[in-house]
Amino acid sequence: MAKTVLHDEHVKLGASFTDFGGWDMPVRYSSDLAEHHAVRSAAGAFDISHMAEIFVNGDDAAAFLDHALIGVASEIAVGGAKYSMICNADGGIIDDLIVYRLGEDSFLIIANAGNRHAVAHALHDRKDQFAVVVEDQSDDWALIAVQGPKATSILQTLTDTDLTPLKYYSIAAATVDGASAYLCRTGYTGEDGFEVLISAEHASQVWNAILNAGADQGIIAAGLACRDTLRLEAGMPLYGHELDEDHTPFEAGLGRVVRLDENRDFVGRKGLEKRQEPAERLVGIVGEGKRAARAEYQIFAGDAAIGEVTSGALSPTLGYPVAMAYVATEHAEVGSVVSVDIRGTMTDFTVVTLPFYKRNK
Repeated sequence: MAKTVLHDEHVKLGASFTDFGGWDMPVRYSSDLAEHHAVRSAAGAFDISHMAEIFVNGDDAAAFLDHALIGVASEIAVGGAKYSMICNADGGIIDDLIVYRLGEDSFLIIANAGNRHAVAHALHDRKDQFAVVVEDQSDDWALIAVQGPKATSILQTLTDTDLTPLKYYSIAAATVDGASAYLCRTGYTGEDGFEVLISAEHASQVWNAILNAGADQGIIAAGLACRDTLRLEAGMPLYGHELDEDHTPFEAGLGRVVRLDENRDFVGRKGLEKRQEPAERLVGIVGEGKRAARAEYQIFAGDAAIGEVTSGALSPTLGYPVAMAYVATEHAEVGSVVSVDIRGTMTDFTVVTLPFYKRNK
C-alpha cells in the first residue's frame, strides 16, 4: 500500500491503520468517539495527503475547465473556490472535487485519492483544443486538515496571514510555521477550519507544529473513522458510496452543481439533459433507538424493495441513527417513512432534509 509522507508521524502517535483506496491510512489514534467529539468541541488534525492535487495553467485555463467540468470555473474569483464534478459523457460522476482559482489563468483541483488517475486522464483527454497545461503534482504536496471551532485560533498562532477575512471556500498563499503554504478554508467535517497545502518536505514540521500549537486548546490527531461519521452528520457524500459513475448529480441531490446554461457546451451535458428526472434520489433518513442502518442495507416500502443505504451510523453528536440512501423518487419526499432491513429486523426510518447536523456560526 502507498503511504503518505506523514506515515512515520502517525506511527509515533500510536495510530491504527487501514487500507483506504490503496493507501495505508490512520483510522484512529485513541477512540473514534473521542476524536469525533474533539472535532465538534475543539479541533482535530487530519492527514489527507492522499488526496490529489492537479494544477491547471495557461491562457485558456478558465475556458478549459468550463468545458471539462459541470460547473463554471470562469466565474470563480481569484482566491475563491467552488465545489464541482467531472462527469463522463453520460452524466455519470467520475469524481467530485474542489476547484480553487490561484490567478487569472491558474487553478488548483483537489480530487479524491482513489480517483486521482481517472481525473488526471479525463482532464488530459479534454484539453486538446485549449492552450493549457495540466500537471498532476500530487506526490509533491502534503495536505493537513485542521477542523473544529478552535481551528482558526490555533492556526493563527502559526501564520502572519490574518485568517479572519478568509471566507468559507477561499484560498490564500501564506506561510505556516515558516513554510510556504496555501490555506484553503474548506473541509469535510461540517465544522469551520482549513486544509493546509504544503510541500511534502515540510509536512512533518507543520503537522507537529499544528498539534503543539493547539495542545492547550484541545486539538488531537484524528483518523478516518471519525472523519467518516463527521462527514455523514454533515450530509457530505463520499465517492464510492453516494457518488459513482452509475449516478448523476441529479440523482445524488446535487443538481445545483450542474450549470445547463444556454449555449454552454461541456462534457456530459447531453447525458445530463436526458437524466434530469431520475428514478431514484439520494436522501437522508433518521431512526430511533440505537440500531444503525449500515451501507448496503436494503430499504422497503411495505414488501417492495425501494432502495439501499449508502452510508449509516449511530450519530455520535445527535445520539440517534442517521444514514444516507438511494430510494425510489416517489418515496424521497421529506417526511416519508421507509423500513430498513437491519439484520432481519424491519426498522422504521423517516426521510429528512440534509444535513443532519449544522454547526453554530
